[in-house]
Amino acid sequence: MNENTEKQGLGKEIGTLLKKNVRDYMMYIALVIIMLFFTWKTNGGFIQARNITNLINQAGYVAVLAIGMTLILILKHIDLSVGYVAGFCGAVAALLMSKFNLNVWLTIVIVLALGLIIGLYQGTLVTKVGVPAFVTTLAGMFIFRGFLALSLQETGTVIVSDKVFNALSNGTIPDLPFFGGELHVLTLLIGVAAVILVVLSQIKTRRNKIKYNFKVVSMPIFITVIVFVSAIIMSIIMVLAKYQGIPWTAVIVAMVLIIYNFMLNKTCLGRYIYGIGGNDQAAELSGVDVKKVTVFAFCSMSVLAALAGILYTSRLQSATPTAGLGFEMDAIASCYIGGVAVSGGIGKVTNTIIGVLVIMSLTNGMNLMGVDISLQYVVKGIIFIIAVAFDVRTRRAAK
Repeated sequence: MNENTEKQGLGKEIGTLLKKNVRDYMMYIALVIIMLFFTWKTNGGFIQARNITNLINQAGYVAVLAIGMTLILILKHIDLSVGYVAGFCGAVAALLMSKFNLNVWLTIVIVLALGLIIGLYQGTLVTKVGVPAFVTTLAGMFIFRGFLALSLQETGTVIVSDKVFNALSNGTIPDLPFFGGELHVLTLLIGVAAVILVVLSQIKTRRNKIKYNFKVVSMPIFITVIVFVSAIIMSIIMVLAKYQGIPWTAVIVAMVLIIYNFMLNKTCLGRYIYGIGGNDQAAELSGVDVKKVTVFAFCSMSVLAALAGILYTSRLQSATPTAGLGFEMDAIASCYIGGVAVSGGIGKVTNTIIGVLVIMSLTNGMNLMGVDISLQYVVKGIIFIIAVAFDVRTRRAAK
């Protein structure tokens, strides 16, 4: 009797959790379904180590853009220029190395500084001059598309031959010395460390909630979630360890994600961003400098766009006049699929990364299946509108 009652209680708790957190869980469910579908349709080709590495490298520049875009959308703004800002900055990087023979690290610093200047210019137009972000960044899209074309007008496609630069989006981390077996040992160690950090973080979060009398899930569900997440991490790590190891792209994206996740959740600046997104007038009356925070968000976005341009140019090992086309659409779609509220004020960069994986898994899987590019746009558009409609409906129902 007690066992049946406990099972019923556990089942009821799971049902309640799914119902209350359906928006957060749905993106994970969608990602699993997409990956299983393409694994089936490609006879396992989708989850092969080579393709997983390729997927990570393909998703890198979109992930970096989407992390920056999350802040912009939380603040109820938008940045349509990021695609061609990325393309232009990538072209500048290629030209600096090929034409002026600059050191790769100096080139990266210069290009990131260029992104900062672009963000400062657009953020100032929005906050000081009062031009709406949509208009400012739409104009920026035209301007930087023109700059991209002008910068490559004489040379056309610029080939990048620097091995260090090209390794950013094509290379993997080196293994530890004295290990030359079938498995990439350093990748395994990183995977184990990641699992330990996840477990300790979840335990700490649970204890803090209990300490301040917040509601927590039962211990069986808590343990199940930790085991499930740990199993996913180690499964991916094992696939990569059997190939060439963790791509440098994953390391770069992880570093950006950790910094922005910490900033949004553990700093005053993060609280200001959420507060302004929720109610900018109330935030201003509370003493928050809304204009400064907004300028920061645009500077942050453009710096990350410059980084995305570096990753994309590194991926292609060249700068092309078409670089940047549609990047902003993938970034914005990833944010909304990842749960950023259309009305602003709500969003997590960790969930945005799941949105990126959904978008890029669709692209990668359909490419493996040989689906026509035109049909790919249709499918991604349908998934996008379904995700946003679902989010709007569930938030309205929650109220």
